[in-house]
Amino acid sequence: MFHVKICGVTTAADAAMVAAAGGDAIGLNFVSGSPRQLDLIRGREVADAIPAGVLRVGVFAGTPAAEIRRIAHELALDVIQLHGHLDGDREPVDPPGLCRELVGLPVIRALRLETSRPGIDALAEARQWIAAAAAAGVSPVMAIIDAAVSRGTPSGQLGGTGERVDWTALAQAGSLPVPMAVAGGLTPDNVAEAIRITGLSAVDTASGVEAAPGRKDPRKVRDFIAAARRGLEALP
Repeated sequence: MFHVKICGVTTAADAAMVAAAGGDAIGLNFVSGSPRQLDLIRGREVADAIPAGVLRVGVFAGTPAAEIRRIAHELALDVIQLHGHLDGDREPVDPPGLCRELVGLPVIRALRLETSRPGIDALAEARQWIAAAAAAGVSPVMAIIDAAVSRGTPSGQLGGTGERVDWTALAQAGSLPVPMAVAGGLTPDNVAEAIRITGLSAVDTASGVEAAPGRKDPRKVRDFIAAARRGLEALP
């Protein structure tokens, strides 16, 4: 789906800058409570500034399928990213069946690397969610592996917090049945190392290239994309 995604873009100027710097996917955040949350008017301004060839990714958590479809249609989104909790015991939740409800819109699923219990498959919940989506009829097209969050984490703190994934644990956890990207705490200084250790060919960042929440720093964006491209070129 993508190699370098910059998420949480909130202005048309930042969207144009990210595209010019070589990002191939831009995330528009519609998650309630996020400091990067867009409404439909601002979302349209950002989406209109994204040139052809760069993916428009709408990020949602706990949003009904009908509302996601409405926003996707209004803004001509290319891909939907689900960022809610994996199970029904926590809110906001994005159940596996949501992929089927969004059929026709490719779905990227943000999944969690669970390293709190030694000896347990760190991607067990991720595998179960993808398997359930497949059993319901439609699998996600990609998985973004983000840092684990606690049971009570509200929607606005599910991503973009700067918490780093354990890259070694991710490499040891093995692969999923869909393409994978790594997120969580990536910066211009560490993204190439994250690629080297995980062996993954896609990366995603939000806070790691910001001057302030929702405001991208052009130098950090350029440096991040350049470092990521170098890391990707060095992969076997």
